[in-house]
Amino acid sequence: MGIQDIVEGKKQWRAHVARVKALPPDYRIVYKEMQKYLFKVGPIDLPDGPLLPGIVDFFEEGVAARKGVLELIGEDVAAFCDGLVMDSRTSADAYQESLGGRPGTAGT
Repeated sequence: MGIQDIVEGKKQWRAHVARVKALPPDYRIVYKEMQKYLFKVGPIDLPDGPLLPGIVDFFEEGVAARKGVLELIGEDVAAFCDGLVMDSRTSADAYQESLGGRPGTAGT
């Protein structure tokens, strides 16, 4: 990864953050909670992948349709996030594999 890639990545992240800040307050609160949750349990490629920008796209569409954020995702934010990443390789999977196990087989 060269300097140019790092600079471009920062530009993209700043543009992403600006889009999040443009959301209504309730959407921003839920996005931040989703982001915290996903950084803990989400896919390995979360910072560079399409998931976070896709959530912002989804939220912007919800705002345009004049829907509340919980109308879009439901009451259980964690369950919604789990559904988004259910088939993704996570850091927990990578850790389990490094210990010689298969993902999802903790201690068996």
